[in-house]
Amino acid sequence: MPRRHYRVTATADAPLRAALRDLRTRLDVPEEFPADVLAEADRAAASPRLPEYDATDLPLFTVDPPSSVDLDQAMHLARRAGGGFRVSYAIADVAAYVTPGGPLDAEAHRRVTTLYFPDEKVPLHPTALSEGAASLLPGQTCPAVLWTIDLDGDGRAERTDVQRALVRSRAKLDYEGVQAAIDGGTAEEPVALLRDIGGLREQLEVERGGISLDVPEQEIVERDGTYELGFRAPLPADGWNAQISLLTGMAAADLMLASGAGVLRTLPTAPDGAVGRLRRTARALHIDWPHHMSYAQLVRSLDPRVSHHAAFLQECTTLLRGAGYTAFRDGRLPELTTHAAVAAPYAHCTAPLRRLVDRYAAELCLAACAEAPPPEWALAALDELPKEMADGTRRGNTVERECVDIVEAALLQGRVGEMFDAVVVDVKDGEPAVGTVQLTEPAIVARIEGGTSRLPLGERLRVRLTQADPGAAKVQFAPV
Repeated sequence: MPRRHYRVTATADAPLRAALRDLRTRLDVPEEFPADVLAEADRAAASPRLPEYDATDLPLFTVDPPSSVDLDQAMHLARRAGGGFRVSYAIADVAAYVTPGGPLDAEAHRRVTTLYFPDEKVPLHPTALSEGAASLLPGQTCPAVLWTIDLDGDGRAERTDVQRALVRSRAKLDYEGVQAAIDGGTAEEPVALLRDIGGLREQLEVERGGISLDVPEQEIVERDGTYELGFRAPLPADGWNAQISLLTGMAAADLMLASGAGVLRTLPTAPDGAVGRLRRTARALHIDWPHHMSYAQLVRSLDPRVSHHAAFLQECTTLLRGAGYTAFRDGRLPELTTHAAVAAPYAHCTAPLRRLVDRYAAELCLAACAEAPPPEWALAALDELPKEMADGTRRGNTVERECVDIVEAALLQGRVGEMFDAVVVDVKDGEPAVGTVQLTEPAIVARIEGGTSRLPLGERLRVRLTQADPGAAKVQFAPV
């Protein structure tokens, strides 16, 4: 998923849209699916491989942004008679539609992930599947990988089961609606329990030293030919929902490690230099970070609705850059099995409509839970999956970086020469007159150079916009 989420409303002929079209051409983004892939997708949508177990009586619901139609996950939450909770989590069963070695499979391996642009997304699978037959849309009966995880009263996992099942979601909910219903006391118990279970899992995350970054969603809207930018701070419901996914990813990692075959999402502990840089950024943004306070404790103390906290949370995502995928088989476990931000073994398995590796993780977990050998097609892919995912993730990151440049340049196009209030948030090592500033308004972070004196790290500075062209030049400032 992208580190910064943009949502743009703009006319098709706006400069921003034109620059984004040019970017997709330049990066050779595979927007059109080949005819044989579309034909296979249509056939699979009409006739998927159906499981024997019927769980359509389980009243599942989804929680996603209102406009989302590629729905990977649906859940049902309940209290257990003897105490504790039961999490039922249905994940779209892409393998019910994709034949290993076929055109659809080959195209998924070519694309690897869904790519997110401000104005559109480039899907991993044809929309006949990702937004149609395979999506857990309300009222639609479809195959899924159904996780059942029993928790004790403190939210700790006691038992995990995973099997294929037919499911039918009852309702498509969104974060704002869920938050309002829970806060207002009108949510039915399966929805209200999202707060209880999510809160318990957040407490357990604190205990094990894990970190969840509440990075704000950046929104750019065109009004009367001009662009406006702001942040949407995540709601508590966003975090509770994410904890259900994390719970499932941790359960998946445990199953695969116990079986001796799998693919993990791993992240080594951040080097001291990276944390030291964040400490300098915290000082620059006037964020108090006592030496006795851990990085995890600091992150939890921040409010993403506060602008300088939001800027720091964006910088915190740099510690995730060493994340990768680690595959293993035949009982030979890798040296690194944990994800430093999760502070536990973890696997991607809950977004198969949008990420290639999740289909394989699900298959290996199904086999592990059934105490059966994994299918050969899943094992055969393990050697190449980490590289494929690394390449796909790299392309997604490139798309994101380029989109950030384009959107910010579009926002400021036509304002070259104007002056803005900013804060110096970084100074380049060895070049004290070059660095990074965060504007007070609009919320943009960009390069500054051209001065003759050392930039005042952490201080306010009046700056002048020197370039901004969504088709050619990144945003850049100079001291006034």
